[in-house]
Amino acid sequence: MRIGARLGPREAYFYGGRRPLPRFISFGIFEVDLQAGELRKAGLKLKLTGQPFQVLAILLERPGEVVAREQLQKRLWPDTFVDVDHNLNTAINKIREALGDSAENPRFVETLPRRGYRFIGPITPPVTTPEPRSAWPATAVPPPVQTHQPLASGGTKSRMAALIFAVTTCVLFGVFAYLRWWQRPEFPSVTAVPFTALPGWAGRPAFSSDGSRIAFAWTGDSASRANGVDLYVKNIGTENLLRLTNHPADWISLAWSPDGTQIAFHRLSKGESAIYVISARGGPEKKLRTTHGSSMSMPISWSPDGKSIAFADSPVSGGHYRLHLLSLETLESTQIEHDEKCQEETLPAFSHDGRQLAYACFPTSSDFALSIANSAGGAPTMIKGFPGWLNGFAWTGDNKRLIFSQFRYGDKEDALREITLANGSVRDLPFGMGAAWPSVAANGERIAYQLGSQAHNNIWRGDLLHPQIPPVKLISSTREQTCPQYSPYAKHIAFSSTRGGSAEIWMSDPDGANVVQLTNLRNLITGTPSWSPDNSKIVFDSRTNGHADLYIVDISERIPHKLVTSTGEASVPSWSHHDKWIYFIGGGGAAGERIYRVPPEGGRATVLSTTRGYGPLESFDGQTVYFAVSTGRNTTLQAASINPTGTEFRVEGMPPLSWVENWTIVRDGVYFYPAEDFKTLSYFDFATKRVRPILKVNGPSFLGLSVSPDGNYILYSQLDEPRSDIMLVNDFH
Repeated sequence: MRIGARLGPREAYFYGGRRPLPRFISFGIFEVDLQAGELRKAGLKLKLTGQPFQVLAILLERPGEVVAREQLQKRLWPDTFVDVDHNLNTAINKIREALGDSAENPRFVETLPRRGYRFIGPITPPVTTPEPRSAWPATAVPPPVQTHQPLASGGTKSRMAALIFAVTTCVLFGVFAYLRWWQRPEFPSVTAVPFTALPGWAGRPAFSSDGSRIAFAWTGDSASRANGVDLYVKNIGTENLLRLTNHPADWISLAWSPDGTQIAFHRLSKGESAIYVISARGGPEKKLRTTHGSSMSMPISWSPDGKSIAFADSPVSGGHYRLHLLSLETLESTQIEHDEKCQEETLPAFSHDGRQLAYACFPTSSDFALSIANSAGGAPTMIKGFPGWLNGFAWTGDNKRLIFSQFRYGDKEDALREITLANGSVRDLPFGMGAAWPSVAANGERIAYQLGSQAHNNIWRGDLLHPQIPPVKLISSTREQTCPQYSPYAKHIAFSSTRGGSAEIWMSDPDGANVVQLTNLRNLITGTPSWSPDNSKIVFDSRTNGHADLYIVDISERIPHKLVTSTGEASVPSWSHHDKWIYFIGGGGAAGERIYRVPPEGGRATVLSTTRGYGPLESFDGQTVYFAVSTGRNTTLQAASINPTGTEFRVEGMPPLSWVENWTIVRDGVYFYPAEDFKTLSYFDFATKRVRPILKVNGPSFLGLSVSPDGNYILYSQLDEPRSDIMLVNDFH
């Protein structure tokens, strides 16, 4: 039965066999009247109606239990396309306002990030009215009607005994079924245990066909760790490792043959990528074909019939990725049917029964989508689009659902979610926070995934005039340091750090000394600082409940002030060279986050691009704004004309970027990390359109670059000692 369809107010909240609730529910000095739809405080009616009241009522239905956001969506907006996140955030805020509650120190409503909400306040037990003496006990049968006539025969007694037995049996069965249903958790109780506990980085797990072994990529011992990853195999329940390759690579993605005798792998090494196959017991590797792979285009899948390998490729380096099937008999590849709604198609995954091929689609209407085709790649259908980033997915054992890792805007880490293909419904898994690249055994009883731990970013400084000199770790702690920015006169460095607990804006001297805190907003995410031309202020973004706003802080005053932009969302700002504009990402929805500008004093921002973009930076002549555009995992540098506006173009000759924040503009060119070699800081010259390598970095660098005003040094945020383990979940259903 659909919620709200011909049901009264109280029944609409608690339908479908849940235990009946009393009309009045009390907690503290508050009382909820479910039938009237009213909330009272010490007898006075409060203004809480509509969806906020409905959300509160649903939480009260299951006190102490987590109610997932997806469950609230199904109950309140089952057939409507609405901004669920916005509506839920608004409803929860109104509930807290009415109850005098807070998100930081909740007394009644607790938020569990990426999971849902829970009512944690003590509920006063309802007052029960004694039943009349003549009433029958709830679990007893009615007393027989007494007459003046004696029972005539044993048949009557038998019929009465049978009646009593039948009624009692029904009652007991009903109680048993009710308790079984009421206590049944949404998911079985599962525990993730470490499959690997190795030094360095281990990831990209893949189950063998019988589910007894896992192949994975690992950086190896300390001697080879800096060089890259190789392919290893480990049996579940043992600690013995079998190393299959001796060719350290930047990326490796794996796929087992259906009979478990071979492993195919897609390797990216020194800018070259190709698909290989090797015996699962070790031996020489065989090259199947060369590709134009880069990072997220690497995953492959071996068809259950053993005849083909699905992979993503583009005709040229930096081109759009399409899915192909590689015949293992002829080694010829065929492109599958392309869905025009997808700009990029990657991450193929055959279902365990071999009937379907799922893949990642990167459309213009969302950040990514999950799509499905038949095993031959025909009849592609987009299942659902999502915001954020996709970090791998896998089929469940019944071939009806997909488990995927998603990083959503405002989240601190990835989370595992599950989508049902039949209806597109999505729910969060109760395990796997921080998980990426899930793999599910063919029988569906085991899940493995990659889980990072303890790695954090520090700020390093490289010498651009003497690149042979090793980089220096300039600003470090046991917490995160990201987004470093030199001030215009190189007197200070601004950066984001969690060294005080929450992410805030900090400042130091150019040598990394005298670190001081500039903000204390205590929001979920605060970062991307940019200096004003006079060296006195910093503009930055900060997110509350996933909502992004811009702030300006004077480095002397140290009190942030919100900047009005009238765009609804505003993030990743940068100050123009002549103090006339602040550029930023604004908007959202189907059009995506586009490039805007607003005066430093605030006002109604104007849009500069029709394309989704990230991290706008103004050219030194003030005529152009540059920004990164990501289509799937193919990230390019583009530009928009400012005087006049309306012209957009890709920077000619510039190779793809490894990440949307991995670049910065100087007067004559761009410093960046190329997608094909993400550990080499490179320079693109605007005049010659040539690229030259500058220096090597020791670890992944994703979060910001800044060149000193004199051009001598470059700051970057580096993930030091990146570590990850592979986790294993047994008995999953």
